[in-house]
Amino acid sequence: MNILFSHSYFLRFDPKQWATGQPYPPIGTLYAAALMREKGYTVSFFDTMFAHGPDEIIPSLEEKSLAILVLYDDGFNYLTKMCLTNMREAAFRMITFAKEKGCTVIVSSSDATDHYEQYLQQGADFILLGEAEQTLSELVTAVDTGNDHFLSIPGLAYKLDDAVIKTARRNVLKDLDSLPFPAWDLADIEPYRKMWMRHKGYFSLNMATTRGCPFKCNWCAKPIYGNRYNSRSPQNVVAELKMLKERFRFDHIWFCDDIFGLKPGWVNEFANLVKKEQLHFRFKIQARADLLLQENYILDLARAGCENIWMGAESGSQTILDAMDKGTTVEQIHQATHLLKKNGIHPSFFIQFGYPGETKDDIRKTIRMINKLLPYEIGISVSYPLPGTAFYERVKNELKEKTNWTDSDELALMFRNTYAPAFYKQLHRYVHKSYRKHMAIRHIRNLLLRPLSMNSYVFKKAMSFLYYAPAAWIDKQKLHLLENTSA
Repeated sequence: MNILFSHSYFLRFDPKQWATGQPYPPIGTLYAAALMREKGYTVSFFDTMFAHGPDEIIPSLEEKSLAILVLYDDGFNYLTKMCLTNMREAAFRMITFAKEKGCTVIVSSSDATDHYEQYLQQGADFILLGEAEQTLSELVTAVDTGNDHFLSIPGLAYKLDDAVIKTARRNVLKDLDSLPFPAWDLADIEPYRKMWMRHKGYFSLNMATTRGCPFKCNWCAKPIYGNRYNSRSPQNVVAELKMLKERFRFDHIWFCDDIFGLKPGWVNEFANLVKKEQLHFRFKIQARADLLLQENYILDLARAGCENIWMGAESGSQTILDAMDKGTTVEQIHQATHLLKKNGIHPSFFIQFGYPGETKDDIRKTIRMINKLLPYEIGISVSYPLPGTAFYERVKNELKEKTNWTDSDELALMFRNTYAPAFYKQLHRYVHKSYRKHMAIRHIRNLLLRPLSMNSYVFKKAMSFLYYAPAAWIDKQKLHLLENTSA
């Protein structure tokens, strides 16, 4: 039986991400393809990442022996967790194309897990709910052998006589080392490399060392892996790194785990193996402020090659952090930032505005924290209600016509809050400009203190003050107007 794997993320449909030019292969899709190939099935892969539209999958669907299309989205990518409407509509189109060719259609994604009835209505035969590799394996075996007793397969939704059937929940996989490495050979890596080199001057690939997150932030959906946290062994991770280094000559890795290296002693062993195997690369991870307070842990990360840690800072207001059930403090954000900088690792902040109840004073505290700590990079969003979260349940009655963004730059606040949606869009612009202005001030100060350290980069950053100072002032005036309009 021949199986075609694809996914529903089209980089061209997300103008912000296309302009950023930092695409990563869909490793979740490649994991599933690798497992099915290991089971003895013939697999192929159509990558939608650089496609112009869903109709480009049609030639791949016309293979005479093709029996199944698996649309398997990457559960490691926050862009797929957000369920952008552009991508959902593309998935629906590909389902239609596949059904016209007589294929059985299987779908796995955060969006399909949350809205399985919609996908079944569009013609999908089966929806894989939650972590999907084992469910996929059992389902394909059943389809291949003509066994239609699907009710015994956990983690599945399908239609039977116009009724939607949802089977028992499947437990998440604990032994991640039992999975084969992603089927990297199925992906054409060169377009990824070219776009990275053109936009950043180096080539980055993605890897996942864990699945799940044990913390309980009430706005963070976990439809695929839940609150369980399972980890690959450092040996297994380093073996894949060696293979990728030999095959693709990457410069940089994004470890796309929700939380990297949480298991005690894991990072120390990982750093030792990286040094032993003489692997030389840089990497970035995601972490929490309260996990970045042990200097030995930070030193091990630096020793392994970590250069940037994206911290879920979210807010400079303790009131908002507590309302989010974040479990961290503003003081921990300050401490972690200083500790990372001390050990040569860049701290970067994820910031979230617009959480219910956020006041002008809360916003001011967040801006003040950013401009005081001056992280390496900032990623700003507004609160986004994801199904299955306590936050979603709190605001779902206010989600009328709009429940998803069209693309990742829309930044629309979809529920009632202190200010109107336009205010938060302008706030995003102002905070970025204010941050850049304060970064320029820091470079000016450093030049005055150490003039001999001046180079073209430092000079350029210092002179950017001439742009960002007036630009930030203008954006602040626009923000005040929107604030008064909202009031």
